[in-house]
Amino acid sequence: MKKTLFLSFIILSSTLQTEVNSQSKKTRVIVTSDGEIDDECSMVRFLLYANEWDIEGIITSSSQYHWQGHKWAGDDWIDPYLNAYTKVYPNLILHDMDYPTPEHLKSINFLGNVESEGEMEKVTNGSQHIVKVLLDESDNRPIWIQAWGGTNTISRALKTIEEEHPEKMEYVANKLRLFFIWEQDDTYQKYIRPHWGKYNIQTIICDQFWAIAYQWDKIMPKNKISYFRKEWMKANILENHGPLCSLYEAYKGGDDNEGFRAEEPKAKGDFRSEGDSPAFIYTIPTGLRSLESPDYGGWGGRYIKVRENTWLDPVPESDYNYPEGRWYTSTAWGRNYMRKEYPKNQDLMHAYFNPITRWADVVQNDFAARADWCVKSYDEANHAPIVKIKNGIDLTVKPGDKIKLNAKGTYDPDGDTLNYSWWHYGEADIYGGNIEILNIDGQKTKLTVPKDAKKGDTIHIICEVSDNGTPQLTRYQRIIFTIK
Repeated sequence: MKKTLFLSFIILSSTLQTEVNSQSKKTRVIVTSDGEIDDECSMVRFLLYANEWDIEGIITSSSQYHWQGHKWAGDDWIDPYLNAYTKVYPNLILHDMDYPTPEHLKSINFLGNVESEGEMEKVTNGSQHIVKVLLDESDNRPIWIQAWGGTNTISRALKTIEEEHPEKMEYVANKLRLFFIWEQDDTYQKYIRPHWGKYNIQTIICDQFWAIAYQWDKIMPKNKISYFRKEWMKANILENHGPLCSLYEAYKGGDDNEGFRAEEPKAKGDFRSEGDSPAFIYTIPTGLRSLESPDYGGWGGRYIKVRENTWLDPVPESDYNYPEGRWYTSTAWGRNYMRKEYPKNQDLMHAYFNPITRWADVVQNDFAARADWCVKSYDEANHAPIVKIKNGIDLTVKPGDKIKLNAKGTYDPDGDTLNYSWWHYGEADIYGGNIEILNIDGQKTKLTVPKDAKKGDTIHIICEVSDNGTPQLTRYQRIIFTIK
């Protein structure tokens, strides 16, 4: 329970934050999903973060695993989730007025190409809605289209644009961003790459998601696995958190994990799988600036450019050769490791999945806070810190420069005590050396730009701020130094 002293501050902060959000340029997203059980779990989390984006489409599609007549969740699988969102919406807007209305979400929910795996010849309501959004020239902001299942409905939409509006292809490509959870059918390789490749569309194809998919209990580091066990899940998500969270499909016991059999049975109530969540977790505005480049890294993973403008998971083997075609069940490094090598060479496994597992406890705490928003008042719940950097977040420096960084202005909406941690995100650098940071747990810090840094090198420093609320919440600000 927050102190009454902060009540007026809370109300003012909430009002100001709503005004800022309303005036800001949010990330635009369209979701396509095949309705697999882990998609249903991901949908619960997605709806709890619906205030963070301009959601412009929720489209049911198919995949190599699911289509009409084959392990199909139903054309209307999402309806119970949107109905449950309707029930918690009045409480969610106590925390942020930017949550979209249930009517809006229902109005942009369409059935796409679902008749069979990879079917993309039929024009569907879902594909046509994507076409409409992509062709709309009244809004030129980037659109992140996510494939939680196959890419066939996206492909059908792009084919319609190619056939009917070829003069608009370059315009569409310039604002299109793609994030795929594997290539769960062959339409990206057969249609999108050959026909749209010349436009250099940024495309992320993720295999790291397996860290929070059906074999999470083997991959997750020991110090974070408790955030996925039944005790944590029941207390923070499954029980007493309203009708939306009560729909969350936790593990029911037995072999119910979509054919990816675990060697050890999970307990009833354990986290089950959210393999698709990295596609939207990647776009949550945390201050890590991951949308600026896939190799920056953030809650949804970190990726490297492998070919064209296609970004895949960094494989921790110096002599590894990426496949020429699909990055999916049969070729992706992580899935093959878990199928053929585990439990050998687990250091490689942990290195491969670390871009996602490193944030697992923070991400789960954030999920728990959103679950609280469904049932608690603003004063009773926790809200994330707002991190400010007085110096700016893009700095041009010279080798040998002594830099002072100051997070003055950082605050917590609830008046909680804040803890600071400054660290060097070396994987995202162009500069390849180490950085010594002084006073790593203070609001202010110092560092010296290495003398061996070369012109054009970049150095990424993270200011991480956590509150002392329940659950503890964390936000960041990434400062990027460019050597001149």
